[in-house]
Order: sequence, then structure tokens, then C-alpha cells
Amino acid sequence: MRIHLLRHSDAEEISPSGLDEDRRLTDGGLARMKPVSRAISRLAPEFDLVLHSPFVRARQTAEPVIAACRFRGAVEVTRNLVPSAEPDEVLHELSTRKPKSVLLVSHEPLLGRLFARLLLGGTRTAIPMKKASLAIFETGSNPAMDFAELRAYLPPRVLEDLGR
Repeated sequence: MRIHLLRHSDAEEISPSGLDEDRRLTDGGLARMKPVSRAISRLAPEFDLVLHSPFVRARQTAEPVIAACRFRGAVEVTRNLVPSAEPDEVLHELSTRKPKSVLLVSHEPLLGRLFARLLLGGTRTAIPMKKASLAIFETGSNPAMDFAELRAYLPPRVLEDLGR
């Protein structure tokens, strides 16, 4: 299984509702996603599943990637990708769904803990991801039990350069 971790792009500090889950991408965050999405599409990921958190900024980050990749498969919301979720919860979800290639769009601190879980096998530490960065892991069909290999970590500036 190939797992792509994508952290949401730059978001407003406070939403009009005051709720964290309603925070939207800033104009700069939306603009950044254009070259980032093109770069991701050039990596030819061939996703068969896209999962994102129920937060507005995660959906807004996923949408241009989905369009750039011409993805026509399942796009679903999961609470297993909210910032406070446990890495093993999303890995268990992936183990039951068994996609060949999945895009997960989420937030810190979950992504940092998931990155560490995949790379090191534990969640006592975190490897934080920058906003609009992408990490790609290769693992067996049961990522909750199998070891994962980091294939790439692409910070936003690298993705922006690749997407121009």
C-alpha cells in the first residue's frame, strides 16, 4: 500500500464561527495549492481512495489535488483524520479498506504522529510536517502491522517548484 500524507495549506487563524473545524484556507493557502497540486499530479500517484478530515481546510486542500490528478474514485470524510485522532485509528481504517494507493489530507499533530508511527513504529515522538507538504510511504497491505518505508518527503517549496 502506498500512503500519501498531505498537510492542509495555510488557513485563517480564526473562522467567522469561531470553530476550529470551520477555518478556511487563506487566499495564499489556496494559491499555494495550485502548483502543489500540479506537482502531486506529476508524481502520477494513481490514488484509488482519498480520505480527508471533516475540517473545511482539509477539504479545500484535497479538492485541487483531486482535480489535478483527474481522480474519479472515492473521496470520503473520516473522523480518523481530525487533529486529535490516534495514528492507529487511521491505520486500522486503511487495513480494513486495503487501498493500493491512498491520499490522506489532515492536520498536525496527527500527521506528525502518524509520520513517526509509520517511520519508527511508535507514536511517542512526532515528526511534524509543514503546511502543504507531502510524505509518501510504502507499506504492506496491513499498515497497522507492517513496516513502512519512507519514499519521499516533499516540503511545500519543493512541491511549488515542481508544480510551476
